[in-house]
Amino acid sequence: MESSLFGKIIKKIIILVLIGLVVFGVFILFKKIKLKNIEALKEKQIKEAKLKEEELERKKKEEEENREKKISLIAVGDALIHDTVYQAARIPGGFDFRPMFENIKPIVQKYDLAYYNQETILAGDELPLSNYPTFCSPTQVGDGFIDSGFNLVSLANNHTLDKGTAGVNASLRYWNKQKDKIMFHGSASSEEEANRIDIREKNGIKYTMLSYREEALSNGLYPQYPYEVNIYSKEKAEKDIAKVRDKVDVLIVAMHWGWEDRNDVSPMQKQIAKELSEMGVDIILGNHSHVIQPIERVNKTVVVYSMGNFISDQIPTDNLIGGMTSMDIKLKKGELTVDNIETRLIYTKKREKYKLIPFDKLTYNDLPNKDTFYNKYVKILTSLSSEVKVIN
Repeated sequence: MESSLFGKIIKKIIILVLIGLVVFGVFILFKKIKLKNIEALKEKQIKEAKLKEEELERKKKEEEENREKKISLIAVGDALIHDTVYQAARIPGGFDFRPMFENIKPIVQKYDLAYYNQETILAGDELPLSNYPTFCSPTQVGDGFIDSGFNLVSLANNHTLDKGTAGVNASLRYWNKQKDKIMFHGSASSEEEANRIDIREKNGIKYTMLSYREEALSNGLYPQYPYEVNIYSKEKAEKDIAKVRDKVDVLIVAMHWGWEDRNDVSPMQKQIAKELSEMGVDIILGNHSHVIQPIERVNKTVVVYSMGNFISDQIPTDNLIGGMTSMDIKLKKGELTVDNIETRLIYTKKREKYKLIPFDKLTYNDLPNKDTFYNKYVKILTSLSSEVKVIN
């Protein structure tokens, strides 16, 4: 009897244990299923969040590509610093060229990019100052241009070698101190410096500038090292452009070329413009002639053949009139356009203190026949393209 009762109790315990194990097993199974569902839900949420993020990124990229980006450029001609110019800028302890530029500074500072050609070597910190035919100018010339808003300067021209290797090196020591403020090209003090690629960005548009001198414009001076002045050849330009063309949106080339004191374009200028256009250059900014020359498009390339002198003490009135040429550079869906090409005429008023005056601020006392010169240069500037506007 007791044995039978004990057996029943054992049986019930076993049944309860089995039931407990089944319940526990079911609990564990449901927990696993629940955890699996939670993990699946989390994974799904992560995937959805990632897809949403990718979609937002895609839309943002698409909007960015569809959005028109824009920068503006203004370019002027030669800074030809005769001794009379720097003597007029002399102050106790040095030189100050800023007052000469005070009328054009508000114009220049409206633009994102502002270019000029430094015709004379800026080596006055280390070498004696000198005048034509072998110039050496105060470095404060560069300070004045930078203060006015210029951030692009070409150094390759027929006076780059006026003071030889010593002048080139002294000039480059100055410009390298300013490299965060202004992009320069066309002369270097070493092979390494010559091969340096300077690419910058403004408003989402990447740009660079290269600078060359036409081979014939040597003034009888030849570099000790080839990198001291960039002399144009088709082969060299092709090599240089290949290094940067796919890295920038807009490629600018400054060319020192053509005939002096002539408003017409030389066959060599035409040939080089065609070659550079075929290499994919967007804008060519020309100088050297000391007088204004026309503007045109060669294929899609905007070619400003010469903007004349910006500041100088040359004698003919035509050498005292220069151009400030501006344009808009736009990028949309990877397509670059350059338009709204305008030129504003300026005049170097000599007298006691040299002063740059835009034609719209010029009085008949400053230049009695200003209307005659204005009409003359409207015809010259627009002779190759009706797209160009001359503003007064």
